[in-house]
Amino acid sequence: MNRLIDTLCRLFETLLVILLALMVILVFGNVVLRYALNSGIAVSEEVSRWLFVWMVFLGAVVALKEHGHLGTDMLVSRLPLVGKKVFAVVAHVMMLYATWLLFSGSWDQVVINREVLAPVSGASMALFYGSGLVFAGCSALLLLMQLWLIVSGTATEADLSISQESEELAQLEALHLDPNQTIKKQ
Repeated sequence: MNRLIDTLCRLFETLLVILLALMVILVFGNVVLRYALNSGIAVSEEVSRWLFVWMVFLGAVVALKEHGHLGTDMLVSRLPLVGKKVFAVVAHVMMLYATWLLFSGSWDQVVINREVLAPVSGASMALFYGSGLVFAGCSALLLLMQLWLIVSGTATEADLSISQESEELAQLEALHLDPNQTIKKQ
């Protein structure tokens, strides 16, 4: 199962690169066409917005898998292992509930808008709201797997942390762990 999730996240990462490249091409091409030729691509703005929404949701799945969301563990890091596990279970249950809310809301929007067409492209608006369904399904799977690791007792202490501190704090902690490094002035 881990290999399947790793493959899915690599696919999402590749898709993120493609979506970003398409957004850049559409927006930059539209700007050039407007200034140089006094014309433009009508569908560019709408498609770019859709691509951005899909990028956000797919990127959030990858960040969830890699524990890349920002958070703070000031209280939890000071607890014993049992306390960390309890807080991790509570956090995962709350995230699963939020995921359920997102899924049910996205499902309702997909059903309501399946026959509604986008003003410029004419595509079904259900494709736009489907990004929430994909995110909710993938994140629920990841959260359930992480919750199972915690409840079954196979989770490591690093698995109990569901977020990371800011990059600056992580670099500072790395310096404290390695006394041979020096701080570089920027």
